[in-house]
Amino acid sequence: MYPAEIVVPMKEELTENGFTEMLTAADVTATLAEKGTTLVMINSVCGCSAGTARPGALMAINTTEKKPNQVATSFAGFDVEAVNEIRKHLMPYPPSSPAIALFKDAVLVHMIERHNIEGRSAQMIADNLKAAFEEHCNQL
Repeated sequence: MYPAEIVVPMKEELTENGFTEMLTAADVTATLAEKGTTLVMINSVCGCSAGTARPGALMAINTTEKKPNQVATSFAGFDVEAVNEIRKHLMPYPPSSPAIALFKDAVLVHMIERHNIEGRSAQMIADNLKAAFEEHCNQL
């Protein structure tokens, strides 16, 4: 498990911007049980990928009219129970962190794996997410 002093600032980048933390399997179950769309980000210490994934997710949410009903996050290597539960819902995709998933009524409808994040700018990630929001989310 990663030390809290490394993880907390990376968590706060999302939680201070409206993401709900999922710390347990029960949190994941409750979050995904909500009707509508849910964006889930598996956060990570990986600087090359998570360093663009977090800003990309925030940029997407803050620059579009169609948005997920809720946004949630768990941290790989830290919120172990929650991440293990999320990954059950991401099948058949292999474990990946960071990763960003969009669910609609608890069904996975869009997935961005680490290999789709690496080498891409925050703007590219935001554009990918905004296209998914346009297809699956209602205007708020």
